[in-house]
Amino acid sequence: MAKILGGIATSHIPAIGMAMDKQLEQTPYWKAFFESYPPIREWLNAQAPDIAIIFYNDHGLEFFHDKKPTFAIGAAPEYHNADEGWGIQPIPPVTGETELSWHIINELIAAEFDITVCQEMRVDHGLTVPLTLMWPGHQYGHVKVIPIAINCERHPMPTPARCFKLGQAVGAAVHSYTGSEKVIIMGTGGLSHQLDGERAGFINKPFDLYCMDKIVHEPEALTRLSIHDLVREAGAQGVELNMWLAMRGALEGGVLTELHRSYHLPISNTGAGVQLLAMNEG
Repeated sequence: MAKILGGIATSHIPAIGMAMDKQLEQTPYWKAFFESYPPIREWLNAQAPDIAIIFYNDHGLEFFHDKKPTFAIGAAPEYHNADEGWGIQPIPPVTGETELSWHIINELIAAEFDITVCQEMRVDHGLTVPLTLMWPGHQYGHVKVIPIAINCERHPMPTPARCFKLGQAVGAAVHSYTGSEKVIIMGTGGLSHQLDGERAGFINKPFDLYCMDKIVHEPEALTRLSIHDLVREAGAQGVELNMWLAMRGALEGGVLTELHRSYHLPISNTGAGVQLLAMNEG
């Protein structure tokens, strides 16, 4: 069966992509943030995953408010990026993985998840920024990607508990796959931030650190939160914690070791966290 190596949670702020484009990683504003990533890159190079399943949220490139699926999964052989208006340079095409993707799709439908299947799908900074953070210089061509988009833009949104269960179903589907591929799971976004309104610029560091603590060995505590809880505690865009929970759900069934963690602020008015969880399957 396919093997899940572990999970990575990371921010996907578009300003990160611009900083990499402009080679600003060693400037005073960015240096401490980017210094968090070499340990994860070293782990990835050592583990040599074949496939990355990436939970992210689309910010209007592929799905706008007029058509916003709760959950959508890509089943395409290739994914293209485009300019969303943030000024990030489009990245080279991302190679898709179709066989495992279709297996996951079938298993999710059997588990009563009504998921939108996309055989054509553009991917935005929610996916491309983490991909280039893990493999700088666009060195991700050897890894096949399965994108799974979760609605974090238009109410009603799926609850943290539902996103965790989605991750569990994805993890179970990977474990039941007959291939021998090595898989990593990524959850992107957050942590606390609010981009507009009277609370614009809101960051809740204690809540962010609480979430990073609980997601390792007590994710159930986070699944008891509602969307309104997340908006109150983490800002309107803090609901992106749902991608972290989906990632964590996919790691159920094994013994987890937290290998790396970092939290930094402010980066583009966001609490920027990164975590690496290695999985020893039982």
